[in-house]
Amino acid sequence: MSDGHIFQAVFPLPDMGATTRLGARIASHLRPGDTVALSGDLGAGKTTLARAILTSLGVAENVPSPTFTLVQSYETSKLSVSHYDLYRLKSAREMEELGLEEALDTGAALIEWPERAETRLPQDRLMVELSAEGDGRRAALSGPARWRELLND
Repeated sequence: MSDGHIFQAVFPLPDMGATTRLGARIASHLRPGDTVALSGDLGAGKTTLARAILTSLGVAENVPSPTFTLVQSYETSKLSVSHYDLYRLKSAREMEELGLEEALDTGAALIEWPERAETRLPQDRLMVELSAEGDGRRAALSGPARWRELLND
């Protein structure tokens, strides 16, 4: 990571309320230039968490998964956010056509399936690995030390 200090934490997500709260915590710390990489198996909750982040930022419209459009952009009162779904990418080079650099110049990016373009993503991203845990989910987060503030909310 760019600052040499790494934040790591695990958040149990036993229900939708816990996912909504984690989304709000992430949203409260987002700033222009931030990338949040959401990874996990199909059905792990990537789009659900992205929706929670966007809703916390004030997006009132329906937030669909951008599986077919590849990117969906939202303007919020805090910043613009581009929501990417890289599931259908054939190669990391295709990222150049999706405007990630431009999106990060003025806003933040939420990226589902980041492993499809690992080499094209910012090194200082917040990684969110979602997985099943019992009847719910869990989110393992890692990234730059500034995200440690998530624990203090």
